[in-house]
Amino acid sequence: QVQLVESGGGSVQAGGSLRLSCATSGNIGSTACMAWFRQAPGKEREGLARLYLGQLTTYIPESVKGRFTISQDSNKKTLYLQMNNLKPDDTAKYYCAVRQDCTRLDTMRTPVYNYWGQGTQVTVSS
Repeated sequence: QVQLVESGGGSVQAGGSLRLSCATSGNIGSTACMAWFRQAPGKEREGLARLYLGQLTTYIPESVKGRFTISQDSNKKTLYLQMNNLKPDDTAKYYCAVRQDCTRLDTMRTPVYNYWGQGTQVTVSS
């Protein structure tokens, strides 16, 4: 089993930055994907950033490219999401997730992700 615990959310003014953390435990495979998603009230869950462990490659969709960065600590136990130049539209609950059977072509479709954290709230005020 894999367990994921997010932290680092909070309230920030527009233009500010936050770094979210996702502490992991359990057996995450060497070809898994680890990703960040968010969901705002009344909206679908949206993929933000993905790290493919098999090649240590990342994927950031155009919607947040240039503002969001995904990384992992040297012990490979914590996943990060650095968010810069935050906007009120970034207000949402943020989740990390793991897909065990993954490839570098993964496009962060939520149904294929096996494990999810409980989420951390980010609120951006104007």
